[in-house]
Amino acid sequence: MNLINPENIRESLKDKKRIVIKIGTSSITHEESGALNLTKLEILVRELCDLKNQGKDIILVSSGAIAVGRQAVHLSHRPTEISEKQACAAIGQAQLMMIYQKLFHEYGHLAAQILMTKDTVSDATGKENALNTFEELLSMGVIPIVNENDTISTYEIQFGDNDRLSAIVASLTHSDLLILLSDIDGLFTDDPNHNPEARFIPLVTELNAHLMKMGKGTLSDVGTGGMEAKLHAARIATDSGADMIIANGADFHVIHKIIQGKEYGTLFCANRN
Repeated sequence: MNLINPENIRESLKDKKRIVIKIGTSSITHEESGALNLTKLEILVRELCDLKNQGKDIILVSSGAIAVGRQAVHLSHRPTEISEKQACAAIGQAQLMMIYQKLFHEYGHLAAQILMTKDTVSDATGKENALNTFEELLSMGVIPIVNENDTISTYEIQFGDNDRLSAIVASLTHSDLLILLSDIDGLFTDDPNHNPEARFIPLVTELNAHLMKMGKGTLSDVGTGGMEAKLHAARIATDSGADMIIANGADFHVIHKIIQGKEYGTLFCANRN
């Protein structure tokens, strides 16, 4: 574990060319109702479009389909049955993508939907086809929006909230930075909600076994990805040669601040393996 000042390392984030940004469900919904927070979505899209205007390749991995579907069919409870979650995802994914398309269009950019399962990249042909799709979309200047195909797969429904999926996307597309935005500030030595002496860790240069054990994390009402899933994502991303940051998505303006090299979140340094 390394607790040194990461200021110099963060300066290099300005030069990242291909960036994957993952948004958790809790970051784009209202805590009180579970409905979409349209103000935050508009800020998110504006931030991404501005990065795109700087000449960077941007890929968005967005959770939220189940939550949106749950609101659409007026479910008062959080879905528990897999079939119920899949049905909500089928409804919500279409609505969520429609909103993203509209917002990106307002800022002069085009978004495309890519739905994946873990089998997409475990099969050589599927992996090649997925990569070709990403590369073609990015060459066209399009912003791919990725989500787990929850209507046919239960893997991410049951565990991960797209954290691992975003790391797999970063690895597949040879991205050089992955930003995970959720309802936490980053990695701590212990759960800060229960231990007031927990210390924040701004920089991780080596993701060792001791750090992996810190992945306790608590679950929110709308998301499913705890710190354990995020640390596994960090392992995938950094081993693939990408830096990764876990930061709080309460204010999406944090995106351009991170790219400017300001100290937000925990930075995991790439360690290609």
